[in-house]
Amino acid sequence: MNNQNMTDIIEAYLKDVLHKKEQIEIRRSEIAKLFDCVPSQINYVINTRFTIQNGYIVESKRGGGGYIRIMKVQVLDEMDRLDSMIEIIGKSISERDSRSVVQNLYENDIISKREAKLMLVAMDQSLYTGDKFTDNRLRANLLKNMLANLRYEMPKKRKAD
Repeated sequence: MNNQNMTDIIEAYLKDVLHKKEQIEIRRSEIAKLFDCVPSQINYVINTRFTIQNGYIVESKRGGGGYIRIMKVQVLDEMDRLDSMIEIIGKSISERDSRSVVQNLYENDIISKREAKLMLVAMDQSLYTGDKFTDNRLRANLLKNMLANLRYEMPKKRKAD
Protein backbone atom coordinates (compact mmCIF):
# COMPACT_ATOMS: atom_id res chain seq x y z
CA MET A 1 0.00 0.00 0.00
CA ASN A 2 1.26 3.48 -0.70
CA ASN A 3 1.64 6.07 2.05
CA GLN A 4 -1.25 8.27 0.93
CA ASN A 5 -3.68 5.38 1.06
CA MET A 6 -2.24 4.22 4.38
CA THR A 7 -2.83 7.68 5.86
CA ASP A 8 -6.47 7.57 4.79
CA ILE A 9 -6.87 4.04 6.16
CA ILE A 10 -5.40 4.94 9.55
CA GLU A 11 -7.57 8.07 9.73
CA ALA A 12 -10.70 6.07 8.88
CA TYR A 13 -9.85 3.45 11.51
CA LEU A 14 -9.34 6.04 14.25
CA LYS A 15 -12.51 7.92 13.29
CA ASP A 16 -14.47 4.66 13.31
CA VAL A 17 -13.26 3.92 16.84
CA LEU A 18 -14.05 7.51 17.88
CA HIS A 19 -17.54 7.15 16.46
CA LYS A 20 -18.17 4.37 18.98
CA LYS A 21 -16.49 6.10 21.94
CA GLU A 22 -16.26 9.70 23.14
CA GLN A 23 -12.48 9.49 23.29
CA ILE A 24 -9.76 6.99 22.54
CA GLU A 25 -6.33 6.33 23.96
CA ILE A 26 -3.82 4.73 21.67
CA ARG A 27 -0.20 3.75 21.76
CA ARG A 28 1.58 4.93 18.66
CA SER A 29 3.69 1.78 18.39
CA GLU A 30 0.65 -0.52 18.70
CA ILE A 31 -1.24 1.26 15.93
CA ALA A 32 1.90 1.28 13.76
CA LYS A 33 2.24 -2.46 14.31
CA LEU A 34 -1.45 -3.01 13.50
CA PHE A 35 -1.03 -1.24 10.13
CA ASP A 36 2.53 -2.42 9.49
CA CYS A 37 3.88 1.11 9.18
CA VAL A 38 6.39 3.31 10.96
CA PRO A 39 5.28 5.19 14.11
CA SER A 40 5.98 8.53 12.40
CA GLN A 41 3.11 7.69 10.00
CA ILE A 42 0.78 7.63 13.01
CA ASN A 43 2.16 11.01 14.13
CA TYR A 44 1.51 12.40 10.66
CA VAL A 45 -2.11 11.22 10.67
CA ILE A 46 -2.75 12.64 14.14
CA ASN A 47 -0.99 15.95 13.45
CA THR A 48 -2.78 16.57 10.15
CA ARG A 49 -6.18 14.88 10.47
CA PHE A 50 -7.03 15.26 14.17
CA THR A 51 -6.54 18.98 14.73
CA ILE A 52 -8.68 21.41 16.68
CA GLN A 53 -9.71 22.89 13.32
CA ASN A 54 -11.12 19.47 12.44
CA GLY A 55 -12.96 19.25 15.76
CA TYR A 56 -10.52 17.16 17.82
CA ILE A 57 -8.36 17.65 20.88
CA VAL A 58 -5.22 15.55 21.14
CA GLU A 59 -3.30 14.97 24.36
CA SER A 60 -0.18 12.89 24.72
CA LYS A 61 1.99 11.49 27.45
CA ARG A 62 5.49 10.43 26.53
CA GLY A 63 7.50 7.64 28.05
CA GLY A 64 7.08 3.93 28.72
CA GLY A 65 3.43 4.16 29.75
CA GLY A 66 2.79 6.90 27.23
CA TYR A 67 -0.34 7.28 25.18
CA ILE A 68 -2.08 9.55 22.73
CA ARG A 69 -5.63 10.53 23.68
CA ILE A 70 -7.95 11.80 20.93
CA MET A 71 -11.27 13.41 21.83
CA LYS A 72 -13.99 14.79 19.59
CA VAL A 73 -14.75 18.37 20.63
CA GLN A 74 -18.24 18.74 22.03
CA VAL A 75 -19.65 22.16 21.19
CA LEU A 76 -22.97 23.20 22.66
CA ASP A 77 -24.41 24.91 19.59
CA GLU A 78 -23.50 26.57 16.31
CA MET A 79 -22.80 29.92 17.98
CA ASP A 80 -20.34 28.31 20.39
CA ARG A 81 -18.66 26.45 17.52
CA LEU A 82 -18.21 29.69 15.56
CA ASP A 83 -16.88 31.54 18.61
CA SER A 84 -14.44 28.70 19.30
CA MET A 85 -13.21 28.70 15.72
CA ILE A 86 -12.73 32.47 15.70
CA GLU A 87 -10.64 32.14 18.85
CA ILE A 88 -8.61 29.23 17.45
CA ILE A 89 -7.79 31.07 14.22
CA GLY A 90 -6.04 33.89 16.05
CA LYS A 91 -3.96 36.33 14.02
CA SER A 92 -2.73 33.89 11.38
CA ILE A 93 -3.90 30.68 9.69
CA SER A 94 -2.37 28.51 6.98
CA GLU A 95 -4.24 27.62 3.83
CA ARG A 96 -4.45 23.97 4.96
CA ASP A 97 -5.89 24.87 8.37
CA SER A 98 -8.38 27.30 6.83
CA ARG A 99 -9.61 24.52 4.54
CA SER A 100 -10.06 22.30 7.61
CA VAL A 101 -12.14 24.98 9.36
CA VAL A 102 -14.43 25.35 6.33
CA GLN A 103 -14.74 21.58 5.93
CA ASN A 104 -15.64 21.24 9.61
CA LEU A 105 -18.35 23.90 9.25
CA TYR A 106 -19.79 22.11 6.23
CA GLU A 107 -19.68 18.64 7.83
CA ASN A 108 -21.52 20.01 10.87
CA ASP A 109 -24.30 21.57 8.74
CA ILE A 110 -23.37 25.13 9.69
CA ILE A 111 -22.73 26.19 6.10
CA SER A 112 -23.96 24.86 2.77
CA LYS A 113 -21.78 23.32 0.10
CA ARG A 114 -22.07 26.50 -1.95
CA GLU A 115 -21.04 28.68 0.97
CA ALA A 116 -18.07 26.42 1.62
CA LYS A 117 -16.94 26.70 -2.00
CA LEU A 118 -17.23 30.48 -1.93
CA MET A 119 -15.27 30.72 1.32
CA LEU A 120 -12.51 28.49 -0.05
CA VAL A 121 -12.22 30.45 -3.29
CA ALA A 122 -11.99 33.73 -1.39
CA MET A 123 -9.25 32.41 0.88
CA ASP A 124 -7.26 30.29 -1.57
CA GLN A 125 -7.06 32.11 -4.87
CA SER A 126 -7.07 35.74 -3.89
CA LEU A 127 -4.51 35.81 -1.09
CA TYR A 128 -1.13 35.49 -2.73
CA THR A 129 0.93 38.57 -1.94
CA GLY A 130 4.26 36.77 -2.26
CA ASP A 131 4.76 36.85 1.50
CA LYS A 132 3.47 33.77 3.36
CA PHE A 133 3.29 35.65 6.70
CA THR A 134 1.10 38.37 5.15
CA ASP A 135 -1.04 35.80 3.31
CA ASN A 136 -1.72 33.88 6.55
CA ARG A 137 -2.66 37.07 8.42
CA LEU A 138 -5.00 38.21 5.62
CA ARG A 139 -6.55 34.73 5.46
CA ALA A 140 -7.15 34.75 9.24
CA ASN A 141 -8.82 38.17 9.11
CA LEU A 142 -11.00 37.17 6.16
CA LEU A 143 -12.04 33.86 7.74
CA LYS A 144 -12.78 35.42 11.14
CA ASN A 145 -14.94 38.08 9.47
CA MET A 146 -16.87 35.40 7.56
CA LEU A 147 -17.42 33.41 10.76
CA ALA A 148 -18.47 36.51 12.69
CA ASN A 149 -21.01 37.28 9.95
CA LEU A 150 -22.40 33.73 10.21
CA ARG A 151 -22.97 34.30 13.93
CA TYR A 152 -25.52 37.00 13.15
CA GLU A 153 -27.34 35.09 10.44
CA MET A 154 -28.05 31.56 11.62
CA PRO A 155 -30.86 29.90 9.66
CA LYS A 156 -32.27 26.67 11.09
CA LYS A 157 -30.86 24.41 8.36
CA ARG A 158 -28.13 25.41 5.90
CA LYS A 159 -27.77 22.30 3.70
CA ALA A 160 -29.37 23.91 0.65
CA ASP A 161 -26.83 22.81 -1.94
